[in-house]
Amino acid sequence: MLNNADVVVVGAGIAGLATAHQLAGAGLSVTVLEAAPHVGGRMATDTVDGFRLDRLGPLFTAPEVAGVPLRPFAPGVLVHSDGRYARWGAPHTPWGTGPWGTGGVRGLGGARGMARALAGAPRNPAVSLDQARLGASLVRLATTPAQRLLTRTERTAREALSARLPVRTVQGVLRPLLAALLGDPDLSTSSRRADLALRSFARGRPGVPEGGSGALVERLAAGLPPGSVRTGVRVTDASISRVTTEEHGVFGCRAVVLATGGRTAAELLPGLRVPDYHPATVLHHTAPAAPMTDPVLVLEADPGGPVAHTAVMSTVDPRRAPDGRVLITSTVLGTPPDDTERRVRKHLATLYGASTDDWELLALHHTPAAYPAMRPPFDPERPVRLLSGLYVCGDHRSTGTPFGALASAHRAASALLADLGVRAGATEGGAEAA
Repeated sequence: MLNNADVVVVGAGIAGLATAHQLAGAGLSVTVLEAAPHVGGRMATDTVDGFRLDRLGPLFTAPEVAGVPLRPFAPGVLVHSDGRYARWGAPHTPWGTGPWGTGGVRGLGGARGMARALAGAPRNPAVSLDQARLGASLVRLATTPAQRLLTRTERTAREALSARLPVRTVQGVLRPLLAALLGDPDLSTSSRRADLALRSFARGRPGVPEGGSGALVERLAAGLPPGSVRTGVRVTDASISRVTTEEHGVFGCRAVVLATGGRTAAELLPGLRVPDYHPATVLHHTAPAAPMTDPVLVLEADPGGPVAHTAVMSTVDPRRAPDGRVLITSTVLGTPPDDTERRVRKHLATLYGASTDDWELLALHHTPAAYPAMRPPFDPERPVRLLSGLYVCGDHRSTGTPFGALASAHRAASALLADLGVRAGATEGGAEAA
């Protein structure tokens, strides 16, 4: 039998590469098979005219991940709703340690209203109480152990949040915030999962990997022995001792790890329970001048959309654009309309208060299975060991985030090493899932 290795990992996304990294560190020979022509999966980053463009671009709340530094957004988020721009989160104040919210501005419109909100306009008395209640709620979440949150009564995020905060706060702030963090604009997510996301957000500013999400997987792939990763290899069948591919023969092994997306894993292992997914579309534009100089995350609270959140990404992470060039990255959640780019361009003109007529579309990427739908009941540690010699990992086995993917990869690799009687080597630590 050709192509033998101790372990075959199917999928070269962040979970598969992290698993391979840990196994190789323990002295096992590992082959990673990836159907796409590149590593990264949903976290791949494309290079177009010197721009580094994420295909999905999840948000993180940690100083670094997998050794790659994160570039943080400015403290707080800028929420647009019905002509109002409100800066939530005190500028230059760490989350959970100061007043939460700088009020909003209505009636100024366009760039002027945005500028006033970014500068910290005087608080609107009508929302001051809401800000205080939301701030207190986030402070409590920030100081509550994650395991205690997982023992709370479980409902949908909408039901739980509406029970403890005004509906206008849930709809106007938390819904667009959780849409950006979890890809769920309907708040159908488990209340426990939503609390974990808000806890992470309250404890650290959101950020993006320096150089694009692909920098994470590229670093993990570079740390493996040469020849370990093979792209363009489609797996058609997997068992505990062999993997069959479409055009590259059979790979014999002592164990197999499925580290694909949930739907692909279920195709290879019929009967495997996987969650539904939320779709997302990411658009990248370049413009002659930056429509905003503050590296803030802009959220849309109005449900009409289509843009859920946007940012001038070249101000957040200058490595994503050539010197002197501007990169604006925007995300549409759900099924995109037929005329997506035209509607997004029109919406961005409203959000940024600037004409978008001379903006150039660099890329549009739609991901049908972008974010696992973590509806109740929520289990942050779904089984990764199916049989001795057969394991599965990925964000769908954990919290639905890249950090969750890393956590499930660590659990799968640890279980495999224990089953083979191999002592684990030194591995890179993960971080709590957002």
